[in-house]
Amino acid sequence: MRNSFYAFALGFVLSSSLPAAVLGTSKPAESITEARIAQLPPADRAAWIRYLQRSQKQHEADQAALAAERTSGNPVPPLPKESSAARSMPLNRPAAWYGSAEAQHIAGVIVSFQTPAGGWSKNLDMTGEARVKGQSYAPDNLNKHPSAADFDTPLDAQWNYVGTLDNDATTTEIRFLGLVAAAKPERAEAYQKSILKGVRYLLSAQFPNGGWPQVWPLEGRYHDAITYNDDAVSEAAEILRDVSAGQSPYAFVPKELREQSATAAKRAIDCILATQVRIKGRRTIWAQQHDPLTLEPTTARNYEPAALATGESADLLLYLMHLPHPSPQVVDAIEAGVSWFKSKAIYGELWSGGKETPGGRHLSRAAGAGPIWARVYSITTETPVFGDRDKTIHDDVADLSAERRNGYQWYSGGPQRALDAYIDWSKEHVSATQASNGR
Repeated sequence: MRNSFYAFALGFVLSSSLPAAVLGTSKPAESITEARIAQLPPADRAAWIRYLQRSQKQHEADQAALAAERTSGNPVPPLPKESSAARSMPLNRPAAWYGSAEAQHIAGVIVSFQTPAGGWSKNLDMTGEARVKGQSYAPDNLNKHPSAADFDTPLDAQWNYVGTLDNDATTTEIRFLGLVAAAKPERAEAYQKSILKGVRYLLSAQFPNGGWPQVWPLEGRYHDAITYNDDAVSEAAEILRDVSAGQSPYAFVPKELREQSATAAKRAIDCILATQVRIKGRRTIWAQQHDPLTLEPTTARNYEPAALATGESADLLLYLMHLPHPSPQVVDAIEAGVSWFKSKAIYGELWSGGKETPGGRHLSRAAGAGPIWARVYSITTETPVFGDRDKTIHDDVADLSAERRNGYQWYSGGPQRALDAYIDWSKEHVSATQASNGR
C-alpha cells in the first residue's frame, strides 16, 4: 500500500506483473481544471480560477485573431519553416552587430511572429521570411514519434505550442529585440513595443504561486506544469528582474510595469524554494516539472518520469547563486542542492558511444573517469532511473530500447559546473549568512 501511494503521487504506477527490471510505468501529468482547483484550500481557489479564465479568454482571442486573417478566401499559407530558433537569434555577438542589416531583418521577423498574447512559438527560423497574413504563429512542432498514447500528442494538432517558454522561446526573442533596439535607437519604437507586449505576456502567464507553465495560454497535460526544463522559470524570472532594474536596454519600460516585474521575479524565487523536493524532511534537488497545484514532481514526455532531474537542478542552483542578495532561505537551498550533488557523484564510469557504435550508447567502467550523474533519480530511492518511449521506467539504462538509449543524454558531467561555481560563491555568501545567524 505504501508503494502504491508513492507511485501515484510521483506520476507512475508500480506493477508486480512487470519484469523485475521494470520499476513501473509513467502516467500522464494532469491539466489545470476547475475540478482540480476546487480541491485546493478555499483561500487559494479564487486566484487560480481567475488565472484559468484569463488563459481561456486569451486562447480564444488568439484563435479568433488568426481566423480573422483567413476570412478573405485566399489559400492558407504554408506552415513556417521549422528550425533551431534560439540559434537564429544569437545573444553573444558584438554590440555593433545588432545594428546590422542582418540583425534588423531577424528582429523584423521576430516581431511578425509574436502571437496576439505576446509570446512566441518554438523552433521558428527567425532568419527566414517574415510571417504573412493568415500564416500560423507556429511551425509543425508535432511529435516525430506519433502515437495516440503519447503524452506529447497535442489535443489540437492545428494549435500546438502557440506561445511557449520551451526551447528558450519568448525569452530569447525579448532579449534579442532589446539588443537590436539599443543598437538602433532610431528604429527602436517597434522593437520596444514588442518587448513590452512580451513582458506583459510573461506577467500574464505566471502562475499564482510564482511558477510558469511550458505553454501559455494553457495547452493542457504536462504543458501546464511548472517547467524547469530549458530554464523556463529561471529565464523568465531573470528577464523580469532585468526589466525591473530600469537599465538599458529596458530603460524605456514604464515604472508600473517595472514594479510588476520585480514582484513577479521575487515570486518566482518563492516557487523555486517551495518546489525543492524534500525526502524525509531533507532538501534535495528539483524535478524537471512540478504539478502547478500540488507542487509535486510530475511527468513530462513518455520517457521523462516524475523524478529528480540533475540538469535542470544544476541550472536552478546556478540561477540562485547569481542572485545579488540571497536570503538565508536561498542560501540553505543552494547548500542542500550542492550537498546532494556531491553525494551522488559517480566516479570510474563513462557514458559513451552512439547510434553507430556496436551496442549503442552505454555505461562502462573507466579508471579515473567522472564525476558524472544520471539524468534522473528516483524520488523514493534516490538511485538512477530511466524512462522509455512506452512509458516504462527502468533501473538499468541498458534495458532501454535502442532508440531511447541512443536518443537521450542519460548520464552527464554537466552538474559539475554548479559545484565549480559554488566554490567561489560560498566564500562570500555562506560565511555572511552564518555570521548573520550567529552560527
